[in-house]
Amino acid sequence: MKTLILYATKYGATHEIAERIAKRIPGAILHNLKQASIPALTDFGCVIIGSSIYGGSIRKEAKAFLAQNMDILKEKDIGLFLCGLRAEEENQYFASNFPPDILTAAKSASFLGGIFDPQKAGFLERLIIKAATKLPGYIDRIDDERIEQFVDKYLG
Repeated sequence: MKTLILYATKYGATHEIAERIAKRIPGAILHNLKQASIPALTDFGCVIIGSSIYGGSIRKEAKAFLAQNMDILKEKDIGLFLCGLRAEEENQYFASNFPPDILTAAKSASFLGGIFDPQKAGFLERLIIKAATKLPGYIDRIDDERIEQFVDKYLG
């Protein structure tokens, strides 16, 4: 079955994770949810959806996509991933951002880490992120081992 990987990103870390997932799934197609046209879901048996987390919420593009495509997604093999720096809140993030039936249907759902690059953030965002995460500067917490586990469980 063909796999579509949809992602919503602000600064690019979620795109980076989506690319790493795509490298492990032969023939997977990547698509940014900010782009106007989304490939027809009927062409894919498998759909992976990923988003970054800001203030405890997924990106608005991901929320809108889920709301508009709930019925067809229930018929697909679904994978869900989140990108961010606070992995300890993984369960809360999934529970508060995804409908229970989508979470239950997901073959794999995982928090895969993130990147904080102060050069890409605005002044206020830098202050908020530094205060929330206690990070002094650039940090890369993308977890390749968890990405591998996510893909193995998804394909399993």
